[in-house]
Amino acid sequence: MTTAKTAATEADQRYFKAPVFAVAPMIDWTDTHCRYFHRQISRNAVLYTEMVVADAIIHGPRQRLLSFNGEEHPVALQLGGSDPAKLAEAVRIAQPYGYDEINLNVGCPSDRVQSGTFGACLMLTPDTVADCVAAMKKVATVPVTVKCRIGVDEQDPETALPALMARVLDAGADALWIHARKAWLKGLSPKENREIPPLDYEIVYRMKARFPDVFIGINGGVQTLDEAEAHLAHVDGVMLGRAAYQNAAILAEVDHRFYGAPASEPDWNGLRDRMMAYAAGHIAAGGRLQHIARHMVGLFTGLPGARRYRQILSTDAAKPNAGPDVIAAAFAAVDFSGAAQAVSA
Repeated sequence: MTTAKTAATEADQRYFKAPVFAVAPMIDWTDTHCRYFHRQISRNAVLYTEMVVADAIIHGPRQRLLSFNGEEHPVALQLGGSDPAKLAEAVRIAQPYGYDEINLNVGCPSDRVQSGTFGACLMLTPDTVADCVAAMKKVATVPVTVKCRIGVDEQDPETALPALMARVLDAGADALWIHARKAWLKGLSPKENREIPPLDYEIVYRMKARFPDVFIGINGGVQTLDEAEAHLAHVDGVMLGRAAYQNAAILAEVDHRFYGAPASEPDWNGLRDRMMAYAAGHIAAGGRLQHIARHMVGLFTGLPGARRYRQILSTDAAKPNAGPDVIAAAFAAVDFSGAAQAVSA
């Protein structure tokens, strides 16, 4: 459980003041080790947890599901659910852990999520989403936000999206993140739902014009910081998912480009040392190096030595008794003279 009140207070002071750059919630990827790693590269990017189901928080291993390192701030907890009372209870339980934001998932299209009647299928029942937001707001002491699609199945986004937005804003939602694609609940896998439905950034821009006083962030298909900057001419925030995960070096320029930090060369040796120390603590507590190293594999995509770097982390970190020295060996394989290209890619 975090006790980093100072970090949380500083995060609160800048939260939802445009521009905001965020790394998207990604199931099986954005766990606490991933977020700690990303935080060592960008001090300001907002980081999201994997989606955690309200029932799991109420009935499951709360400490494992909700604990995080204090350095992760600003960090948001994404919840899944459709029962207002259960979501409110999950928020109450999560409160002492010190998250900076609680986000409701109204965008995940997987069959498993649909079977629980939450995620993207909630686009079909905006009143339910509003009831959930209202219940969460009653107990939350931090912003409550919604992450949604522009519509599902045969819905017309021009009517479905503003209808949902109006309902959740009336219920007290503090901000909306909009994935600029429809979701098809039947016939497409979650992966296909990230790729096949066409992107419609313009409708998100129009929603910002329609709700000018509301923080609106955009998500979906954003690959580079140049693209992110272009979106920020129209909306308040931009969220990258796989592009940030698969080449985390992109985060090294976020603080300068979006938060006014001085331009500087990334301190890759410092990153190495911090991750080695973090790994040592995790291993001493009974964890394995692989839990951390798996999130670091894509860091130096495109640099000379990146292939060897990936091999070392993928293979050696998985061995029994692997220690932090594996991270040092992986970094030693990389030629950092080309690091600028990796950061700006």
